[in-house]
Amino acid sequence: MAGCLIGIPPAGAGTDALPRLFAERWINGADGAEPVAQVQELDADTFVIRQSVATNFEAPFLYLLFGRDRALLIDTGAEGGVIRPVVDRVIAEWLAAHGRTSIPLVVAHSHAHGDHIASDAAFRDRPDTVLVGLKPADVAAFFGIDPWPGDVATFDLGGRALSVIPTPGHQAAAIMVYDPRLKILLSGDTLYPGRLYIPVNFLADNRASIDRLAAFARTHPIRAVLGAHVEMTHTPGRDYPHEALTHPDEHPLELPASAISELREGLKARLDTPGQNQVHDRFIIVPVEPRDE
Repeated sequence: MAGCLIGIPPAGAGTDALPRLFAERWINGADGAEPVAQVQELDADTFVIRQSVATNFEAPFLYLLFGRDRALLIDTGAEGGVIRPVVDRVIAEWLAAHGRTSIPLVVAHSHAHGDHIASDAAFRDRPDTVLVGLKPADVAAFFGIDPWPGDVATFDLGGRALSVIPTPGHQAAAIMVYDPRLKILLSGDTLYPGRLYIPVNFLADNRASIDRLAAFARTHPIRAVLGAHVEMTHTPGRDYPHEALTHPDEHPLELPASAISELREGLKARLDTPGQNQVHDRFIIVPVEPRDE
């Protein structure tokens, strides 16, 4: 387990039943040979891609959502990934199923850390594709978030209007994306079953972001929170060692909506000492040294 306990989760925290969204078990490096990526669909217009832990210990999750007018890819994965062929294949299959020959693609990011942008270069020359910039000003300008980070923008894929929620704290340009059709919240590295790294100089930003997120969640039903990694085991409060290349007995990707309020309560503790971790059943809050962004 990472670090030590400095805060006790509120009574009943971590006890809500997990939603079950995926038919297959995610590839986790524990069964020998596996593909470079795995794709599972939430519905005919929503696909979740996991990069194999055999290609990179981060094993990130990426999200591809389709509307009538355009598609949105959130993140391009970590070093070692072969992501564009996988995305191109899913898009080609979607187009064939809809009797179409093309659809514009927007490539955005949950945040700008290297394990989420490593394959950006593979999409720069892709036809009919827009690659969103990595700075907060780039993200704000593209999605029409004004002011940043206090606004929630609407991004319409065509008959599918998503909410784009700025959540700086883990990283300066972090966002979450809410899909009211499926009632899912795509939460990046800000909330997932793993180690929630927060630079101590960004604690105030992170707390403010989660306060705004909690207010959003009070008026928007959330079936599941889907983040960008899994670093927790099924054993409450126990994570995998850093850079583990197998994830046996892995916690599900899905978190219940109650994880938002649990994180909000946890962030009220004093968290200004790097490495003084706060352990919860389904995630661990990890203060880290100051960062530039």
